[in-house]
Amino acid sequence: MTSRTLPILKRIISSPTTATRSVTYMPRPGDGTPRPVTLIPGDGVGPLVTGAVEQVMEAIHAPVYFQKYEVHGDAKSVPPEVIDSIKKNKVCLKGGLKTPVGGGVSSLNVLLRKELDLYASLVHCFNLQGLPTRHQDVDIVVIRENTEGEYSGLEHEVVPGVVESLKVITKFCSERIAKYAFEYAYLNNRKKVTAVHKANIMKLADEQFDVMVTPNLYGNLVSNTAAGIAGGTGVMPGGNVGADHAIFEQGASAGNVGNENLLEQKKANPVALLLSSAMMLRHLQFPSFADRLETAVKRVISEGKYRTKDLGGDSTTQEVVDAVISNLD
Repeated sequence: MTSRTLPILKRIISSPTTATRSVTYMPRPGDGTPRPVTLIPGDGVGPLVTGAVEQVMEAIHAPVYFQKYEVHGDAKSVPPEVIDSIKKNKVCLKGGLKTPVGGGVSSLNVLLRKELDLYASLVHCFNLQGLPTRHQDVDIVVIRENTEGEYSGLEHEVVPGVVESLKVITKFCSERIAKYAFEYAYLNNRKKVTAVHKANIMKLADEQFDVMVTPNLYGNLVSNTAAGIAGGTGVMPGGNVGADHAIFEQGASAGNVGNENLLEQKKANPVALLLSSAMMLRHLQFPSFADRLETAVKRVISEGKYRTKDLGGDSTTQEVVDAVISNLD
């Protein structure tokens, strides 16, 4: 541990806290008042899996209500009314937004993170009982700096055929994401924070990591790798968090967002977004509702009767949702 990190850790340890559950950012007072949440169903299978979350939230009588907005990845910008809604509500649940390949259209996912200063991407990769994987006892939290680095979009063509891209990393953002990682680790009783600076030396299979804090591009690679060894991207929850706002979505790559077969057959896996919505409930200080939802999802996975194709089954999204609802306490 470097001398730079010690003052940060000392400040965190000296701060009073009573957190005993997994939290997304910082413990906030919760009075049980129903909270509005901005909902962006997104593209492709997005409406299918966000619809699954809506059904389960209604079934557990969660104290949230959704304000839905249609946003699609091929738009040139996020509508101002959507940004205003997220700024007002502080929390958003989002399906995948498909980013067109090639020039002319910027990624709306990146635009949202920058506009709302969602500087921390949080992906929790862990084994689910009953889901066979090559590696066991995986429980890794990847915290990725979300606003700069290779994804800053600062590039230009120097001469025809030669493109120059700038990788911008600042002291302010680096210290901010490091502080967030230590806060998260301390509040969630994690034992170690690992700073990642070279992707080619990662040995995730050795299970030597607990909380990993990374620059933007490396975090993308590491979180998808960790998700793969823990059970697949279809079951990994995540969120993008800032000081004032948070957007919860599938934690690892949402590459299935444009899968037409899944959409036609209505067989998209809703598990990742259901677990992300449990993270959202904890962020909103509704831990008992989060526990009920998460426990029901884990029971369905453990029983193994209802699983989508990516988990070795052939169930539809609705069959998985119905099974989750039937397993609610």
